[in-house]
Amino acid sequence: MKTLGYYNGELAELETLRIPALDRACYFGDGVYDVTYSRNYRIFALQEHLERLFQSAETVGIRPRISKKELCSLLCSLLRRMHTGENRIYMQFSRGTGRRNHAFPVPSYSNLLIMMEPATLRDVYKPMKCITRPDTRFFHCNVKSLNLLPNVLASEAAARSGADECILHRGETVTECAHSNLFLLKSGKMLTHPADEQIYAGTGRAHLLNLCRAVGIPAEERAFSLAELKKADEILVTSASVLCAPVAELNGVPVGGKAPEVVRALQDALLKQFYDETKL
Repeated sequence: MKTLGYYNGELAELETLRIPALDRACYFGDGVYDVTYSRNYRIFALQEHLERLFQSAETVGIRPRISKKELCSLLCSLLRRMHTGENRIYMQFSRGTGRRNHAFPVPSYSNLLIMMEPATLRDVYKPMKCITRPDTRFFHCNVKSLNLLPNVLASEAAARSGADECILHRGETVTECAHSNLFLLKSGKMLTHPADEQIYAGTGRAHLLNLCRAVGIPAEERAFSLAELKKADEILVTSASVLCAPVAELNGVPVGGKAPEVVRALQDALLKQFYDETKL
C-alpha cells in the first residue's frame, strides 16, 4: 500500500478510510496520539512511544481495548503492507463513539486509529529559522492531546513568516515549540523546560537528555526566559522527526552558532542511534 489507514479493524488507503462522525475525536478532540518513524520496516523507539501513548490515555481516563504488546504486534504487521520501509506512523486513541455529550459515554469503548505514509526524518544538520509567540494552550500539555488548535495557529504563523518552527512562551518563560521540544546550550550546560503540565516531554527530548548525561554535558531541567534564550550559545529543537536541529535565526535575528562542534557531535550520535535501531 502507498498509504495505510486502520480504524478498529478496518483497513484502507488514507484517502478512502472512513471514520464515524460520532467518534468523540471528531467533535471534542477527545483523544490522544503519538507519532514515530520507521526505516527498513523497523519502527524507531517504538516501546517509548507506546509507553507515552498509553500514559497520555491513562492521564485522561481513556481505557484502550488493546494492550501495548498487542498494539506493537499490530503496528509491525501493518507496516509490512507498506510499499516502502520509510514511513511516518501515527497512533490515536479516542474515548469512543456516541451522541454528543460532554460527559464520558457509558459504557466507554475506545477507538483506535493508525495512519502510515511514506516520510523520512528532517535533515538534522540543516539549521532552523524560528519565531516566538505567546503560549495560549491549556494546562494539560503533558498529555499528547488531539486539541491542537493553538499549535496549528502557531505553526501557521511560523510558515507565514518563512520560519520552520514557533517557540512558545508563557510571559517571559519559554516552554516548548508548536510541535517540538526546545533546549539551549550556554557555557557548556544544557537547559530544557521541566517535564510538567506545561510541555509534552517527547522521546527526542529524552534521547538528547540521556546523551548529554552519557557524554558528560551537564543537563538541567529548569525553566528559562526569553532573554536567556536569545543569549544562548546554541538553541536546539528536538522531536521524533527532527532528532536535534540547531536554530540559526530567531524572529529574523541570527542566534546561536557558538558551539558547532558540540552540536555536530550530538547530532551524529543521535542519528547513529536511529540508524542502529532501524538497520536490517
